[in-house]
Amino acid sequence: MNILLSLASMTSLITGILILPVPRLLNYVVATDLIVVGLIGLFAAGGPHV
Repeated sequence: MNILLSLASMTSLITGILILPVPRLLNYVVATDLIVVGLIGLFAAGGPHV
């Protein structure tokens, strides 16, 4: 689980770095970051339970 939490932190860091030089990509970068962090959160919790 530690690895997945570090992965979420790295994703956020990369997102912030990408937004700085190319602010026009803000919507796409933020949407991608939210999707990736959400998926990491789902799989860190043991996967979706239906």
